[in-house]
Amino acid sequence: MVVGLFRWAAGFWGYSGFNVPPMHGDFEAQRHWMELTTHLPIDQWYFYDLPYWGLDYPPLTAYHSWLLGRIGSIIDPRWFALDISRGTEDQLLKVYMRATVLVSEYLVYIPAAIILNRKLGRMRGVSTWESLVALVAILMQPSTILIDHAHFQYNTVMLGFTLATISSILAGRALWGCVFFVAALCYKQMALYYAPAIFAYLIGICLVPKPSVGHFVAIALITIISFSISFAPVLLGSKYDQQRRIPALTAEETPLPPLLASLPVTLNDQAWYFPPLLQLTQCIHRIFPFARGLFEDKVANMWCSIHTFHKLHRYPLDQMQRISTVITLVSIWPSTMIISLFPYRELLPWAMASTAWGFFLFSFQVHEKSVLLPLLPMTILLGGEHGLGTEMRAWIGWANMLAVWTLYPLLKRDELRMPYGVLTLLWAYLLGLPPTSLSLYFGRQSRKSEIKVITKLLHLGFYVVMIAWHVGEAFVPPPEDKPDLWVVLNVLIGFAGFGVCFIWSSWQLILRSGMMEDYFGVRMRIEAANRKKKQ
Repeated sequence: MVVGLFRWAAGFWGYSGFNVPPMHGDFEAQRHWMELTTHLPIDQWYFYDLPYWGLDYPPLTAYHSWLLGRIGSIIDPRWFALDISRGTEDQLLKVYMRATVLVSEYLVYIPAAIILNRKLGRMRGVSTWESLVALVAILMQPSTILIDHAHFQYNTVMLGFTLATISSILAGRALWGCVFFVAALCYKQMALYYAPAIFAYLIGICLVPKPSVGHFVAIALITIISFSISFAPVLLGSKYDQQRRIPALTAEETPLPPLLASLPVTLNDQAWYFPPLLQLTQCIHRIFPFARGLFEDKVANMWCSIHTFHKLHRYPLDQMQRISTVITLVSIWPSTMIISLFPYRELLPWAMASTAWGFFLFSFQVHEKSVLLPLLPMTILLGGEHGLGTEMRAWIGWANMLAVWTLYPLLKRDELRMPYGVLTLLWAYLLGLPPTSLSLYFGRQSRKSEIKVITKLLHLGFYVVMIAWHVGEAFVPPPEDKPDLWVVLNVLIGFAGFGVCFIWSSWQLILRSGMMEDYFGVRMRIEAANRKKKQ
């Protein structure tokens, strides 16, 4: 109830695109998808008026929008009237939309978080009190609340399916893990940040300790069936609409998707297979919008940081795509190899955090809000062994504080300064973090801790810089020729800090896998054998 009240209270403030015509923002995008899915035949969902918030998420988002649009239309049909409802900001509509985020979260994310936190606690013998404190910290994570309940999005549905994936795998139910992860992917494609780690783990359990063809086939079949069920309404619905002779969009309104247009053969548009194929290729084209560029707005990753000093738009887009793909694959390769060679269940959150940071820092088409993905597997570790210990709490807390700080320019545009300050300081107080408390780094608690001096200097240095940035941004106007000075500094500082988070997550994965012990153990045995030969 308490975490629900904080979420609802965050919704009293502004939201993305409020009073900002003609496109408004994420609130209008979500409302528009409810509008078009409830009024248009399913074969037009991914084609209709693409310049105005065309649907660009996988099918589960479309089905979710359809359901919410149907329910909302019962309350007031004007909210989702086709075309004429664009940009509507009716007060009751805002209440309804905010309520849909909260209800969706209570149906998916919060139950999944409770179950996973309980699972982690039981696996490691965490006391009930510590487990409850960790659960409150997880559910009160400021970045998630501010993005979904203030800025306005439905990220927690995808994140909830991801938590269910981890919980299933920890419980030894890998096949259910496949089902939930496919659901996450089919709700928001950003779940691909976790895909290399989960794929590598599943491959690992099929090979270690001995190869199991049956296990591999079962995982493959369940994954294919899950994807098929998710896409079936869109693909088969288009065929059904054709049989019902529903008027189709014109050729100008439905140009061939690039994947279809690039085929070396000409397809018969009257063939039975053409409507499903058209829908599938259009879905893929909309879900992966490579034409948009390297990054969205100002985001604290490598490409936006480099762009500050060396403009990247001078290079061909396809060349930058290839470069970013190679660098991303290189960055996640160590983590995927480790989790496949050492497929221990307790290592999965660490591997997911490492690969997600790699994607966020180096991949193509990254949003500021994508930082929620690497934060999730890190934050749930608060409920595990020593999760509320000084070192883990310091690192996880610092990563979360840095992340929400990098979101401030986005939140400021939506007039969300007050909920940003309240929720961030409240979370810092709950975990005993700066700026509300220094006990984690100084005093009696720090003397009993295992936090190294270099870690204290690093964390406290960033906290000081973040506070100083807020003071400067509030009272020192930027030069006229550099109006984005404070935002750019936010990006550069955030990128440096997230790079440290990536290295720390990867290093923790290496240490906890035991590969270092194996390596040094082998080296010691070899050296001992050599000494015996010399004797």
